[in-house]
Amino acid sequence: MSSAHSPVASLPELNVVVLAAGQGKRMHSNLPKVLHPLAGKALAARVLDTARALSPRAITVVHGHGGEVVQSALNAPDLAWALQSPQLGTGHAVAQAVPSLSAAPVTLVLYGDVPLIQRETLQRLVHAAGSGLAILTVHLADPTGYGRILRDGTGRVTRIVEEKDASAAEKAVTEVNTGILALPTAKLGDWLGRLSNDNAQGEYYLTDVISLAVAEGVAVNTAHPAAEWEVLGVNSKVQLAELERSWQRHLAQGLLEAGVRLADPARLDIRGELRCGRDVAIDVGAVFEGKVVLEEAVDIGPYCVLKNVTVQAGARIAAFCHLEDCVVGPDAIVGPYARLRPGTRLGPESHVGNFVEVKNSVIGAGSKANHLAYVGDADVGERVNIGAGTITCNYDGANKHRTVIEDDAFIGSDTQLVAPVRVGKGATLGAGTTLTRDAPAGQLTVSRARQTSLANWTRPVQAGKKG
Repeated sequence: MSSAHSPVASLPELNVVVLAAGQGKRMHSNLPKVLHPLAGKALAARVLDTARALSPRAITVVHGHGGEVVQSALNAPDLAWALQSPQLGTGHAVAQAVPSLSAAPVTLVLYGDVPLIQRETLQRLVHAAGSGLAILTVHLADPTGYGRILRDGTGRVTRIVEEKDASAAEKAVTEVNTGILALPTAKLGDWLGRLSNDNAQGEYYLTDVISLAVAEGVAVNTAHPAAEWEVLGVNSKVQLAELERSWQRHLAQGLLEAGVRLADPARLDIRGELRCGRDVAIDVGAVFEGKVVLEEAVDIGPYCVLKNVTVQAGARIAAFCHLEDCVVGPDAIVGPYARLRPGTRLGPESHVGNFVEVKNSVIGAGSKANHLAYVGDADVGERVNIGAGTITCNYDGANKHRTVIEDDAFIGSDTQLVAPVRVGKGATLGAGTTLTRDAPAGQLTVSRARQTSLANWTRPVQAGKKG
């Protein structure tokens, strides 16, 4: 679920730097790490969306491994790009972005592989920085692998020590650096120029600016995320899967608190934006992609996939249905095993049953196609019955043509409507009809061979086989 962003006018003007140059060896993939999807969107794209919600003056993405692919996937008019090659650490990465920074007083450093950081958390961080510097920190039960926040006896931050450089006592500290910083732009270039790579990694650590700030008497403050999953990074497919589940649990919790009935909150996937009215019920295994709206009292059966769909009040989607770019009218019934393709609009109380496919068609109020039918490029009126096995023959090998079925028509089973063709109001098509010309309103139209029985006919047998 998502909601409209509240104003952020109280924030100072910002630069945002997003570090996205890492190789991601542990992902074991040809796709750059920051482009792997979480809840249907690339990791770095999520970070950029959050950055944009802060209305910064400039956003610079630092790219490196797979840089052309990353730039092609994420490029937008509001982004500047800086290449880091070779990769010599986070301090070196931010230094590549310095020429792109505006004169905004604060520069916020984010990471393309830390996708779930929330706008409200970043607002708190920027406010905590004031005219100085702020670090986003978190307490972890197991801080292994993270840089530790070291404080003096008064509780003031003095420096950050990376785990590979930490003593045993320092490793016992549970407050860790998330890497997300709000820094004074005016001092950033000088600090980065004074970094040393005299450490176990031989890299230029951005976190070393903390000790430089302390030495200069610059205030160093901290802020904290509302949830631990906000600051978790992705370095492997295992971590990606774990973070996906954390995010889905968060989304499911929001739905439950809003009154949605979830058969099992652990078996739900939202890969976009899902908005629900009152008394919505969602069974297990449902997947929601793009923008999906479920109005009041909608029921979604198990293992359905909905992408860019509006389901209006009281409609029911039975199990194993696939809906994309369509609208389901109020009190309609879909499925099970139905497919609604782009451009489909179902009217009120219409029925689309099992193994029915509808594409780029309007189905009027109260009309039914209950089983084994294909309705493509058609305008179907109200109270129409479409029998089993009916298909609209909409494609001539080069162009698509429309079929029109007017109100109260009855289409018999196993009928082929060869478009362009019109079935008049109240017309009936006999079972097995192949309709190549318009069917008059109110009349029965039949097109089939005369039935014949041959009394002396013998069924053929295979050569050499005795009967």
